[in-house]
Amino acid sequence: MTSRVTPLRAPDPELIRTPPHNNEAEQGLLGALLISNSAYARVSEFLEPEHFGYAVHGRIFAAIGKLIERGQIANPVTLKNLFDQDGALTEIGGAQYLFQLANSAVTIINAEDYGRNIRDLYLRRELITLGEDVVNDAFRQDLDDRAPEQIERAEKRLFDLATIGQLEGGFRAFEAALTNAISNAEAAFKRSGKTVGVATGFFDLDQKLGGLHPSDLVILAGRTAMGKTALATNIAFNAAKAYKPTRTPDGRTIAEDGAVVGFFSLEMSAEQLATRILAEETGISSDRIRRGDISREDFDKFVRATQRLAGMRLFIDDTPALTISALRTRSRRLMRQQGLGLIIVDYLQLLRPSSQVRVSENRVQEVSDITRGLKALAKELNVPVLALSQLSRAVELREDKRPMLADLRESGSIEQDADVVMFIFREEYYKSREPTRGSDEPDEKFNNRYEGWQEEYRKVHGTGEIIIAKQRHGPIGTVKLRFDAQTTKFEDFADLDRMPEIR
Repeated sequence: MTSRVTPLRAPDPELIRTPPHNNEAEQGLLGALLISNSAYARVSEFLEPEHFGYAVHGRIFAAIGKLIERGQIANPVTLKNLFDQDGALTEIGGAQYLFQLANSAVTIINAEDYGRNIRDLYLRRELITLGEDVVNDAFRQDLDDRAPEQIERAEKRLFDLATIGQLEGGFRAFEAALTNAISNAEAAFKRSGKTVGVATGFFDLDQKLGGLHPSDLVILAGRTAMGKTALATNIAFNAAKAYKPTRTPDGRTIAEDGAVVGFFSLEMSAEQLATRILAEETGISSDRIRRGDISREDFDKFVRATQRLAGMRLFIDDTPALTISALRTRSRRLMRQQGLGLIIVDYLQLLRPSSQVRVSENRVQEVSDITRGLKALAKELNVPVLALSQLSRAVELREDKRPMLADLRESGSIEQDADVVMFIFREEYYKSREPTRGSDEPDEKFNNRYEGWQEEYRKVHGTGEIIIAKQRHGPIGTVKLRFDAQTTKFEDFADLDRMPEIR
């Protein structure tokens, strides 16, 4: 029995597609560079060897750049020795190919246009590769690689492709920077809080900080139960409540006051945060709201509060164990859709680094990756990023439990990358425990000790301190706030000597 071989179908030219490239443009650019090395400065800022469609052309471009950067002349003669033993160049004519490139160059005027064309085709090839990877990943049945994670990975790669090595940027004249600085001062003058950045809603704190500045990474650190999340929620609420959009002459919508807020809550659910804000707005204890210990009158307060808060520009993402790359992707998306003005992260140590950390790496390196990512995000989107951070237990071992910079967990990278480091401290937490009487302690001694405790507790009850330990733009110092534990609400502190006179 003879076997039959199925004949192959004739190839369809329409189905055979080669990645986009332009050999003539690459040859034209290299020829122009070999004739006049000065043209290299016009393309080296945005063009890299890997952008060339033909690898050998990329190696010639890299060799030209290497000689020019050493202060030497790059021409076929000086490059000949570098390529005499190059097998890939031998296939297309050896070092003689360099002379052909120089002789066939028509002009150096179009060198920059050639370079931009080469880079554009490179981006198209990368898009094709990215698309193929997305398709292949989607077809692959991998239970550990969920579709949402694939989408985030594709978004990140696409955004990186759009921004890495972008043509914009570079030096700006001092005059332009000066004009922007004056514009910022004018905007601050027009705002009710007289702040350059997003106002926190606390008068003394805004006086010290000038608000939360665009592109700044602000760290708010504290021990457990100090009220970090409460203060961050208060700031988010104040900024979103004060949001007032305005249109610029060129048609863009910007915030005249307040901000659109993106709140990444890695510890608490969105409902828990909403409960806190509802408690703050209605004055009803969040604990009572959770237990359902509410009256008909309380429900009326909820309805009125909901009507006031319904349009508030506060967006909450409560995804646990979020990676820094996923956080960046979601922030960019919110910026495109809503016009983001402030990012809050609760809290830093619950984020995961963007890359898979090697076994040899430790937690300090993980946190370094996270803080660098948050600082890069603040600069990229030009918004302040307020990140909460836990403090080490070393605070508890000291007599004076006010935090210091050294108390930051993995403090080196956090302190270095942050523009502002603030600590929240409530002495009431440490003074709230009643003293116990010793077995053989006399009545008089215990009573005196108890009265002393009562006096100390009275002084600190319902108060908190914000310790500004580092600030690039202004002074350090301490700001006092009033704290209501029932509604987890911070307010401006009004001391008796600051009260206005009653006439």
